[in-house]
Amino acid sequence: MLAAAVLASFVSFLDGSITNIALPSIGRDLGGGVVTQEWVVDGYLLTLSAFILLSGAVSDRFGRLKVLRIALVAFAATSVLCALAPTAGVLVAARLLQGVAGALLVPGSLGLIIAVFSGPAQARAIGSWTGWTSVSSLFGPVVGGLLVDALGWRSVFVIGLLPAAAAMVLLGRVRDDPQQEATGRIDLPSAALAAAGLGLLTVGLIEVGGASHAVLPIGAAIALIAAGLVVLAGFVLQDSRARHPLVPQRLFAERNFSAGNLATLFVYGALGLASLVPALYLQQVLRLPATAAALVSLPSTILMILLSSRFGALSGRLGPRRFMTAGPLVCAVGALLWLLTGLGTAPVVLVAAGTVVVGLGLAMTVAPLTSAVLGAVPEAESGIGSAVNNAVARVAGLVTTACSGLILGGAVAQGGFERAAVVVAVLLVIGGAVSFAGIRDGAARA
Repeated sequence: MLAAAVLASFVSFLDGSITNIALPSIGRDLGGGVVTQEWVVDGYLLTLSAFILLSGAVSDRFGRLKVLRIALVAFAATSVLCALAPTAGVLVAARLLQGVAGALLVPGSLGLIIAVFSGPAQARAIGSWTGWTSVSSLFGPVVGGLLVDALGWRSVFVIGLLPAAAAMVLLGRVRDDPQQEATGRIDLPSAALAAAGLGLLTVGLIEVGGASHAVLPIGAAIALIAAGLVVLAGFVLQDSRARHPLVPQRLFAERNFSAGNLATLFVYGALGLASLVPALYLQQVLRLPATAAALVSLPSTILMILLSSRFGALSGRLGPRRFMTAGPLVCAVGALLWLLTGLGTAPVVLVAAGTVVVGLGLAMTVAPLTSAVLGAVPEAESGIGSAVNNAVARVAGLVTTACSGLILGGAVAQGGFERAAVVVAVLLVIGGAVSFAGIRDGAARA
């Protein structure tokens, strides 16, 4: 079951990271310029963000295993459609559909882990889930580069069929839990407002981040962001009055749930920049090839594989607070190491060293954070609890990515890279401080 849950999430995270390296090849083959390339990535992020809250409620309502199986089949089908897309328009449409399937995968897989495991075993299982799904995000560009060079960009979408098929085989060996209780009807007005609000906010952030090649004027993009925030406020009002709320407000009365999501906002906001800017700096300033730049992240990947489950297990025994406090601070030290590249001596080595330290901090942070947030959620609502946390993480990453042009000063250069490193470090320090002040060890699930 754990392997199936990991593979189901692995599919979604891999697709989010592996596609970037194929964008130049897609542009040369299908045309459409930078706008098409952006929307191949952003179309997936748009529907993923818009439907992730609804997907958590659907998973809790109709059964996690059933929803996971449907999502895997849908993801495989849309992957084939992406690989066969004859035009840029068809590819973007397929990516929009793929994002809906991806939204169903992560909350359902985490909810399944929460429902099946408990205590230290749950923390260790979440650590394993964190380590291997992080591998997909970090290792994806390397695999993507090799596939594009050897087989072409269409192979990037085909490769995801392998873990999807493996997950389906494993899920076929897991029996549905007849004791999982339905959580009531899904409030459709709340669901519509959540999807519309997150969708408008995502499009606005994408367009603001698009800068010179955005489809919409900057004023229209800002208006979309404002409209998204207004609609989300309407969602909160509607959901608070609903008989069967999409996101039960009582979840936020749990200290670890509220503090954990606030820490997620700062930590994943920092990671949005930390995963983007070094790769750009290595390629555009230090002139490394794409595959070589991606290989710089390999030591961090290895650390995540080796240590995530260990820190998850330690968190289960000792409590998450110390790890959620120390982990972001270690990450911040790694980001500050990037400032030394301005000295002009072995900058590639310094970027790699900083990335290793960031990887160590991530291994300390992510599994305990996930355990703290979901450990405060009733088992029957683990799907929506996971969806809320994932929505916070996605939006945080979108916000900082959208602000990357402003932080970098419009171009990737040494000064912009150093400013980004400072912003990353500051956000991580705030995330650690929030965890120290807000998280409590030993908080029981409601």
